[in-house]
Amino acid sequence: MDRKSTSGTCHLLGSSLISWHNKKQACVEYIAAGSCYAQILWIKQQLKDFRLKVSKVTLFCDITSAINLTKNQVQHSRTKHIKVRHHFIRDHASNGGCEIQFVATEQQLADIFTKPLSKDRF
Repeated sequence: MDRKSTSGTCHLLGSSLISWHNKKQACVEYIAAGSCYAQILWIKQQLKDFRLKVSKVTLFCDITSAINLTKNQVQHSRTKHIKVRHHFIRDHASNGGCEIQFVATEQQLADIFTKPLSKDRF
């Protein structure tokens, strides 16, 4: 009713869940993906403190428009309202620090935090 989406993230190290987050957003999914990557950068820094190096991170997203914005270096007229600070995920994707891949909604782990799921899907 308030036209706000709920975004959720799961951060996995190998196959172990180490962090999760969900939040009601007043912004587009592209900015939410950037917030998720900011959390990933924090986790990478923590791992670096333990002398564990993570060179490339894969971010799985089920919103194709957010994925396309990170891969397209051309500024779209509809995205000119997005502040430059939100485009840092695009910079990290272009320099190879982050890879953004599509994941089907049926395979999206974070949906457990953001949507009511049927008993079978749960």
